[in-house]
Amino acid sequence: MLWIKALHIIFVASWFAGLFYLPRLFVNLAMVPGDSHAERERLLLMARKLYRFMSLLMIPALVFGLVLWLYYGVGLHGPGHGWVHAKLALVIGVIGYHHVCRKILRDFEQLRNHRSHRWMRVFNEVPVLLLAAIVVLVVVKPF
Repeated sequence: MLWIKALHIIFVASWFAGLFYLPRLFVNLAMVPGDSHAERERLLLMARKLYRFMSLLMIPALVFGLVLWLYYGVGLHGPGHGWVHAKLALVIGVIGYHHVCRKILRDFEQLRNHRSHRWMRVFNEVPVLLLAAIVVLVVVKPF
């Protein structure tokens, strides 16, 4: 079980690295002047590659998490299981955030983005809050 837990943590950390950086690329894309095609294309190429890579990292992160939960029963034994349900809800939120990133990337590719760089800066903070809440739930198990 410890190997599965270690792999889960490694893939979650790697996936979140992408979730932290991709929206930062969106901030930069939102700030690119309309006549700067080379800069826009360079940032889009970086964003596309990062999105594909972090999507590949998400799969084993979720699979190892499911194995820990369903096969090893992590979170199903001992006092209080409410934290597991709250964590699962937040993980669903992270998956949703991942897919919203895909939509924003497509908007940039098709020149349909209407959001400001300020909006993107706020959007950039969401995965930090989600990760912090998930870590607190897993470590503290408050309920």
